[in-house]
Amino acid sequence: MDHPIKRDHSRFRKIVKGRIRDNLKKYVSRGEMPSPKGDGTYKIPMPSIDTPRFKFGDKNQGGMGQGQGQEGDPVDGQPQEGEGPGEGEVGNTEGNKELEVDLSLEELAHILGEELALPNIEPKGKKSIQSTTNKYTSIGMTGPNSLKHFKRTYREAMKRQMSTGTYDYINPKVIPIKRDFRFRASDAKVEYQNSAVVIYMMDVSGSMGDEQKEIVRTESFWINLWLKSQYKDIEIRYIIHDASAKEVDEETFFKTRESGGTLISSALKLCKEIIQKDYDPNEWNIYPFHFSDGDNWSQDDTKLCLEILDNDILPASNVFCYGQVESRYGSGQFYKDLAQKYNEDHEKVILSKIKNKEAILDSIKDFLGKGK
Repeated sequence: MDHPIKRDHSRFRKIVKGRIRDNLKKYVSRGEMPSPKGDGTYKIPMPSIDTPRFKFGDKNQGGMGQGQGQEGDPVDGQPQEGEGPGEGEVGNTEGNKELEVDLSLEELAHILGEELALPNIEPKGKKSIQSTTNKYTSIGMTGPNSLKHFKRTYREAMKRQMSTGTYDYINPKVIPIKRDFRFRASDAKVEYQNSAVVIYMMDVSGSMGDEQKEIVRTESFWINLWLKSQYKDIEIRYIIHDASAKEVDEETFFKTRESGGTLISSALKLCKEIIQKDYDPNEWNIYPFHFSDGDNWSQDDTKLCLEILDNDILPASNVFCYGQVESRYGSGQFYKDLAQKYNEDHEKVILSKIKNKEAILDSIKDFLGKGK
């Protein structure tokens, strides 16, 4: 039977998750993201949840606690909330209450998946990551005290005393000796896990401003969160481009801004090279994401982009996702070109228009809703 405190804690976490789910769109559209704590959990701020409190009834009713004094008077001279030593003047409004809760990656991913009705991903390719896990399924005669199996130790001691005639039925004491000790022992089990790589590409030419980069940063965080919940091992690569492309780290990816023109093919070429060099499609689940405002240098370069997609990237990938982040300076032509080449039901090409921050969750559903 569960302890009442455990039941209350479980119920509280359900309330917290429900509140986060109800406010997820507002939370994402503000560009806020949970902060990783380094222990596999994330800290997420949310409005405070009022705790239950006693409510005074009609003062004309009898009962305990009646006597001198007015409702709201301090009890036993204790200061009320807001009284006592402190800095600043007394105010007459409520403070800004905010609660921070810790949720695991699995809990956050469950909230996202439930809100967007995301299907679990069915990985392709071979199981490529070998890992060894220790499961304590057997019993040994040696081991540390922390793994001592008390029930089995007691049983061995009792069997020994009964077989030697030293067990006293009137005064039944069972005292284990060293040879009676039993310990939980592990059996090594080799498991193979699916692995995935996410390759983010982003146009950093002058028409992609800070607002567009913030949208990409927020959306990529939640995409990563979902994919990490679906795969045992995941790698993330970052490519930026204007008229030329280069691989960078995460910080540089979101902070770089150039003033040159745009050749989208430069990013797709580098993406193709990374896949061919480091990720065998038979062993890896590959997810290229490209974010742009839709400008490209020429129709000739767009034709080259389509050739690279058809011949190299699409055959190797689970899906190719293109997110068009709308900008006052972007033409949006590349989205039109992709839509003309690949219809809505194409197996491996997913297109999404991201008008503003409020559209981020809908775009995530576009990209991940097929479960590939």
